[in-house]
Formats: sequence, C-alpha cells, structure tokens
Amino acid sequence: MRAEELIRSASEAGASDVHLICGLAPRFRINGTLCPQGEEPLTAEDCEGLARELAGAQFSDLERTGEWDGAATIASRRVRINLFRQQGRYSGALRLLAEKIPALESLGLPPAVAALTELRRGIVIVTGETGSGKSTTLAAMIDRINHSRCEHVLTLEDPVEYLYTPDRCVFNQREVGPDTRSYAAGLRSALREDPDILLIGEMRDLETIETALTAAETGHLVLTTLHTGSAADAVDRIVDVFPEARQRQIRMQLSMTLQAVLSQQLLPLRGGEGRAAACELMVVNHAIRNLIREGKTPQIASAVATSAAEGGISMDNAVLKLYRERKISAETARQAAHDPDFVRKNL
Repeated sequence: MRAEELIRSASEAGASDVHLICGLAPRFRINGTLCPQGEEPLTAEDCEGLARELAGAQFSDLERTGEWDGAATIASRRVRINLFRQQGRYSGALRLLAEKIPALESLGLPPAVAALTELRRGIVIVTGETGSGKSTTLAAMIDRINHSRCEHVLTLEDPVEYLYTPDRCVFNQREVGPDTRSYAAGLRSALREDPDILLIGEMRDLETIETALTAAETGHLVLTTLHTGSAADAVDRIVDVFPEARQRQIRMQLSMTLQAVLSQQLLPLRGGEGRAAACELMVVNHAIRNLIREGKTPQIASAVATSAAEGGISMDNAVLKLYRERKISAETARQAAHDPDFVRKNL
C-alpha cells in the first residue's frame, strides 16, 4: 500500500488521523474513534516501506534517532507525520489537516475570539489536549489577519502544518529542524527579523516562554499553544517552568502581556456523526491581571465565569450551552465538565 492511496482513503472516510502498526490493519480515527480498515495486517516490510516513502531523504534521521516529525502534502491533503520505531519495527501516526484553512466563524468558537485578531500586541494562548483543534484555530485566526491587516507574520512550527497564501500579509514559515535548531533559537532570531505577529507552534521550555514574553512586551502579537486543560492551568504551567526565585517577576510580566486564553475540547455530537467544539475563553481584564500578579490562580476560574461582559465563558457554561442546543448528550456534558456537580445541577 502506498501513502497516497492510504491518505486518499482516510480523506474520503472523513478521518482525522491514521495509525500504522506492524501486525494490525491500518486504523483511521473517525469522529474520535479508532476504526480498523480491512482485515489485512501490515507487515514489518509494509511499515518500513511506508516510513521510507513518508520520510523521504530524512529516513536516515529516523533510522538514527528512532523518531521523526515532518509534514507533507499527500493526495492533495496537508498531513502532519510522526514516525517512530517500536520493538524494532516502524510505526506511524499521521494527522490529516483541513483541506483548506476554515473561516474563523465556522469553528463554533466564542464570538469574542474574532476580536482577538485585531490585537496589536500581547500573548494569546490556545490550549487543549492533543487533537482538540488548537492548530486549526490558530490557522483560522492568522488567515483572518491575512485578509484584514498588512503585517509581517513569522511562524515557528514543528513541523510546518498549514501553508498560508499571502494576501495583505507577508509570511515567513520556519520549521524546527530544517530551518532553525530549536524554538528558542528561532525565536531569538525572530526578534531581529522585524515581525509584527509571531506564531509559535508550542511554548515548550523556559527559554521559549521567556523570549515570547519579551516579544509581547516589546510590541509584538504572539499566538501560541499549550497542552493544558483550562485557562487557569495555562497560567500555572507558564509560571511553574521558572525557578521559584523568578516566579514573582514572571507573574508580573504575564499579567501585563497575556491578552486571552482559549481552552478547547472536541465533543461527540448527540447523533454520533461529527464533533462540536466546547470552548472556554478567558479574556484578561483588570481583575484577572491582579489575580495573575498575586498568584491567586485558583480564583481565576470564577473570574472567567463572571466575565461575560468582556466575552469570556467558562468551560462548564460552554458545555451546558451545547447541551441546551441539543448538540451533545447529558452524559457527554458530564464527562466534559470541569466541575461535574455544577453541570449536573444545571442539566
């Protein structure tokens, strides 16, 4: 089986991911569920052949290190590729990205997210578990900016996922590995490349976070992602990366630069066909800035719940809204809740 045939089949089936494992038939993730495709198991030779095809000239890197990340356009679909070795055999996890960057308003996000694309400086963070649509949300935000503002957009990604077609903006898309040694090195260099907007694929380490805060302080708009479950968790994750002696200073910097945190999860629709986005949006107002500065992150959740005037919404209220619109079941709502008791009382 060739990669092109595999991706075409996955695309026609509406799959979001493809899993390749020796001894099993290929698995497609459809509406969040893994589904076997046929009964013919992949042999070790099949898996190595697909790995060689997908990695191309970088297959030697995979042989040497045991894992490889990349992206490619296959069968007219942009695909994010992770190849790795397990028990001496090759496996793969392939993420099918949207065929085109979706319009921001089509994603079911809180209305106030559109206003975030008008910001000139500060940090906007999109959080959520793997596969919750963080990359797609950021791509839609960047695409909105591309058609409405004249800016220099510089992206640092691992790997480059969506490819942007310049309209009013100009783009430089740099990939960690082929184009720059690391997020931190690329970001340090970026500050000398006259960007207006920085898209950082993920804030992974102290140096990247520190440079992103500096970029936001010096008049850039920074869009990035974190793997956390809520807006308050994102604040703690950033602060906890730093040694205790520096955390007070980082809280101060974060309180001045953070503009919003969007936390999202994809929930199965009531009928089982498709998924809906449940989104918590923390728009950072004066009260939340004070809570960040003073280290009172446990109180941020209640501040978000009462920030509707600024467009904020808590995850539990977002889940209840989907339930009241009859998009998700009561059981799905309970499972997705941050505060199950609150959601149970309001179902």
